[in-house]
Amino acid sequence: MMPCPVLAPLRGDFLCLPFGGNATHYHGESHPPHGEVAGSAWTWVESPQKAGVTMLTISLETLVRPGKVTREFSLVDGHPAIYLRSVVEGFTGKTSFGHHAILAVPEKERALLVSTSPFQLGHTCPHPFSRPENGEYQALAQDQAFTSLEAVPTLFKDAPLTDCSSYPARKGYADLLSLFEKPATASNQPSWSVVVNTEENWLWYCLKDPRVMPARAMWMENHGRHGHPWNGRNCCLGIEDGCMYFDAGVAESCADNAISQRGIPTCCEVQAGLPLAIHTIQGALRVPKGFGRVVDIAFGNDQLTFIEGNGQRVTATVRHAFVYDGQL
Repeated sequence: MMPCPVLAPLRGDFLCLPFGGNATHYHGESHPPHGEVAGSAWTWVESPQKAGVTMLTISLETLVRPGKVTREFSLVDGHPAIYLRSVVEGFTGKTSFGHHAILAVPEKERALLVSTSPFQLGHTCPHPFSRPENGEYQALAQDQAFTSLEAVPTLFKDAPLTDCSSYPARKGYADLLSLFEKPATASNQPSWSVVVNTEENWLWYCLKDPRVMPARAMWMENHGRHGHPWNGRNCCLGIEDGCMYFDAGVAESCADNAISQRGIPTCCEVQAGLPLAIHTIQGALRVPKGFGRVVDIAFGNDQLTFIEGNGQRVTATVRHAFVYDGQL
């Protein structure tokens, strides 16, 4: 039996509302880890097809904090993308939220190359992420800022910095860090993350509006948890975009904290009668053998061009403005 519902479907991508462990009660609410939306059964609404767009719509009514969440998954002919739109109605009050994309990891060390658009602040988890008393171990230092994924502070004196821009690495450890963007300084193009699999020659990408989702957490699980139900088996990489305070939960995200004090929101407020709409795009495409780390994305007219360090380019048709307007 799983300790909490979210551990049963812990793969692919799912919505979290509120995001985080939610161990602390908030205004009398006791949410399960990552919220009811992460571990409950959803109801099919419709799956229409029209004008080259195939859509699946599902919904869920929340009980801990009354509300309704509707999710739309859209595929557009010829686009290597899944267009994701989530609408939160009711659920009035402050909350954290986020997407929880999880990537499978090849066995070869550092075969995944991770890159992102520029971020305002990088920070390791401010509290213990993995606890040895529970058979869990972490390599990253606690509560430390950094400016590059290639140089993140660790717990070790003989190796004070580690490279978190490629994976798998640091076998035997499970770690979390977050990258934050200030909405006021966000550019007028989507924030992005890209992971290139150099063993299987494909890349995965995610686009978001940093004004709505200023945080990007990276969960690096490399056989570092030995309690039930992990048993030392799990190796995966989570790229988790949202508005939250690391993995702590709704109470900590809605409280004054070290990140919100820097002018970076860690929660949003859902207002009565005014639905919250969350738009993201995730996709994958083949890349040539030898295609390396993506250093930039050129945004054209319904087009993305992924540019790697040696100048190779791969172009895909994607309506990236969807992250702002939710329209296809």
